[in-house]
Amino acid sequence: MSNCRFLYHNGVVLEAPPVTTFLESLTGAYTTTRTISNGTSLLFWERHMKRLSSSIRILLNSKPELLFSSGSSPRFWMNQPVPHSSIYDLVNGSMSEALKSVVVKESDRIYGEELAVTVLVTGNVEKLNRLDDGNKWDEERKVLDFLDVWLHLGAYSPFPLGVRENAASLALVGRGRDVAAAKYSDWVRLRKPLEKFRSPSTTELLLSNDGDHLLEGCITNFFVVCRRVKSSENLYGGSLSEFEVQTAPITDGVLAGVIRDLVIEVCLSKGIPYRERAPSWSERELWEEAFITSSLRILQHVGTIKVPIGSLEALACNKPEEIQWKEKRFKERPGMITELIQKAVMERGIEQGFPLKAF
Repeated sequence: MSNCRFLYHNGVVLEAPPVTTFLESLTGAYTTTRTISNGTSLLFWERHMKRLSSSIRILLNSKPELLFSSGSSPRFWMNQPVPHSSIYDLVNGSMSEALKSVVVKESDRIYGEELAVTVLVTGNVEKLNRLDDGNKWDEERKVLDFLDVWLHLGAYSPFPLGVRENAASLALVGRGRDVAAAKYSDWVRLRKPLEKFRSPSTTELLLSNDGDHLLEGCITNFFVVCRRVKSSENLYGGSLSEFEVQTAPITDGVLAGVIRDLVIEVCLSKGIPYRERAPSWSERELWEEAFITSSLRILQHVGTIKVPIGSLEALACNKPEEIQWKEKRFKERPGMITELIQKAVMERGIEQGFPLKAF
């Protein structure tokens, strides 16, 4: 199954390109998740649908050109409600039909392999043009009548969590994105110029507006475990209250990732001090652990972070091979706090899994 990918739209199943190519080809709001427990349930499906509804509402009200494929900006649709229940029903209906149409033989499956699901909702200009704005339709029908759902389904092989060799390597290479509160497909195209700064060993590219405060990755949220005061004491010699988990607030221009929200919930429930503050590179001597989160990787510990000498200006003035870097190294294995959060998030994933047979 590893090489199998499917694209479902309006009752038609097609062989799909890689998900990045698919997202580059269409404009809209999207979300990506995967199955757990050998393909039996989806991770945090309802949370993903809420975030998808939020992304659609944000784009519709502030950047409709990021939702509509033709570049049209139908401003008269601004401030129209986007009921979560409507998006949920719309996507679930497509998922139900897609899972009936896409049949994978058990003999084709690889043990431990999961299913990655990307849901893309686009604004259909043709449908929009057919709507008569003078009719007093109910608000739910107004929203649904100009939205299309695309589903990209493919195999995903998750790497074991917490393994030393799976530490992420991060590099600061660009500034924060526009409309960061929404997850939209145009970002896949807009971030491509940053890829020239990715070395073969780099796992993820970080974003910052000032070269010091680290916001997020291109496809992940970013966290550090920070000592509250300078100390030579061993990290685990004191209590948890001596440390805090830091990540940039949404108001700084980062995506409200599904796993990001769960990390916050876990910190609150476990009594782990937590602060929404963009980690400052200038305070890196206080960083004891770091990790990134995404709906596919869940939570991955960080081994190294690189920032260009001269900060972001160096990226504009030098060729990639000429850039010199400052580096922060962490322990090869996940730290205690990272492991604690990682375990708790996975436990919630199992508890809140959405069974595929429910579609």
